[in-house]
Amino acid sequence: MNKRFIFRAMLLLGALGTLTACGTWSNAQSISSTTVAPSTTTTLVETGISASGQRSGPSAEASQLKLLELGFWLADPNGKFDDTTTQAVMAFQKYFLLRPTGSINAATAYLLERMSIPAAAMTTEGTLAEIDKSRQLLFLVEDGITTYVMNTSTGDDRSYEEPDGNTPGVMIKGTAVTPAGTFKIDRERPNGWWIGDLGQIYRPKYFVGGVAIHGSMSVPAYPASHGCVRVTVKAMDFIWDNDILPRGTQVLVYGEIS
Repeated sequence: MNKRFIFRAMLLLGALGTLTACGTWSNAQSISSTTVAPSTTTTLVETGISASGQRSGPSAEASQLKLLELGFWLADPNGKFDDTTTQAVMAFQKYFLLRPTGSINAATAYLLERMSIPAAAMTTEGTLAEIDKSRQLLFLVEDGITTYVMNTSTGDDRSYEEPDGNTPGVMIKGTAVTPAGTFKIDRERPNGWWIGDLGQIYRPKYFVGGVAIHGSMSVPAYPASHGCVRVTVKAMDFIWDNDILPRGTQVLVYGEIS
């Protein structure tokens, strides 16, 4: 266990085999984009960071601004508790070893208000994506500096048998593993949704076989993919729009699913 991980814990107390994953490059098919209706929210009257749950309002905005200051990505600090804010809160909670509810409870508010040092990846040099499977976090690093941290969902290490989305009548068997190691992004699909062998994927960036970092409509706090590295659709748009993970970018994957 490295010293940085021990330090974070103290703060709170004070195979690579045959990988089908989300689908092979050659079999991906384009599909139309999906529009999701915004959720209904309730306005909050508190100001400053408080245990406001997932309510929108001044307290949510204060929390959003602090999350961004600490490096946890979200789309817009406008006081609306949207899905990217939920994801940022989960990432913050995972980083500091809190229960990842995505809701700002008392413990989360207390720690969020007091933290001042931005989140950092294990890597301290180079430009890369770092994926910590143990905590289910994606770190984006530029010239050795961690620029953003995102909630992610990787493979759950379980066996599966499911229909091939591109070949009717064919079943795919495998194990949902996100391989550990050092890789490079070698293929990508820039536009919209695609039908992979095992489900829909959004603007994927492949880094080993059929395993990719891609947008998804479901990015829970726990491992749930067939091996790919899921982030939200808005997060994937942000990555593409800012050319953060171009081809050739190193991808470092480590950790184990508990």
